[in-house]
Amino acid sequence: MARSSIKRIAINTGGGDAPGLNAVIRAVTISALNRGWEVIGIRDGLNGIFLPDQYPDGGLIPLTREKVRGITHLGGTILGTTNRGNPFKYPTKRKDGTMYEKDRSDDVIRAFKKHKIDALVAVGGDGSLTISHGLAEKGLAVVGVPKTIDNDLDKTVITFGFDTAVSFATVCIDRLHSTAESHQRVMVVEVMGRYAGWIALNSGISASADVILIPEIPYDLQKVAEKIKERERQGGHFTIIVVAEGAKPKGGSLSVVSKELGRAERLGGVGERITAEIQALTGKETRCVVLGHLLRGGTPTTFDRLISLRFGAAAVRALEQGKTNVMVALDPPTVRYVPLEQVTGRMKAVPLDCDTILSGRDLGISFGD
Repeated sequence: MARSSIKRIAINTGGGDAPGLNAVIRAVTISALNRGWEVIGIRDGLNGIFLPDQYPDGGLIPLTREKVRGITHLGGTILGTTNRGNPFKYPTKRKDGTMYEKDRSDDVIRAFKKHKIDALVAVGGDGSLTISHGLAEKGLAVVGVPKTIDNDLDKTVITFGFDTAVSFATVCIDRLHSTAESHQRVMVVEVMGRYAGWIALNSGISASADVILIPEIPYDLQKVAEKIKERERQGGHFTIIVVAEGAKPKGGSLSVVSKELGRAERLGGVGERITAEIQALTGKETRCVVLGHLLRGGTPTTFDRLISLRFGAAAVRALEQGKTNVMVALDPPTVRYVPLEQVTGRMKAVPLDCDTILSGRDLGISFGD
């Protein structure tokens, strides 16, 4: 892609929402307008451009300075988002009523050409960036921006949305200390994170949890029960357990709520399962709190606002420099670009020898192992 060829770019937000999305949209829009480019927002992932019949008022939104004014501090995304509708595996109904996955990626490419859009800034997690990589392989100029509260994208130190999620989870766990102590209960706090334990680990240690269960360390509830009893002997008549939604017991399986055609499986229920088992093992009253989507919403922290604005501006600079099929990544103190093929299909798990886990063990926190 030549530097001088760009006249109009698009931006979309896909997958789960995360604090900081609107800041990215604003940064991309202002940075592109300052270069004399037009900016188009695609509604609901890519649905707005290749499923126009769903949008009587149009699935594309011209982004102007007025449209993005005052949105940096807002949660959510003014473009909407979805974790359905992968154009490479689009759920399609056969004549007999059964469903199958159809490749409609060529429809997307044709739609970009029809609307004379020269490049796409794709904001999303692994699923969205995998789609973007596939479109780039078909010739679309794409720059990805790493978004996920789970912080599980490879090749970037951090993703935007993570800091806000951890900060809110920490506040919630802080509040549970007083009620747990008042009633001498065990409190189990389930947090998001999918197959990585970053949110549970960082919020749990920051909020002085007694037990942290993460996907990277299969847990043994007997060990957790021993920790609770040890605290009892030492005069601690309450216990705070933080569990990631993707945590699983040794030799056991994930807690899956549902799995639908065209979308990733939905995790959940591990908190309730652990709550029942802990109460049976210890005889102590045990309650469960599921933070769930509370971690996705609300005002982004200062860190997430700043990194979102930096990522958005860097994405436009990448397009100006003729880069494509890359993702913006934080490599402190700078932002760099990494090929999407090095990012997609991988997951950044918590290293078992990382300083945060080592610190947690030094502080006497049990990881259920």
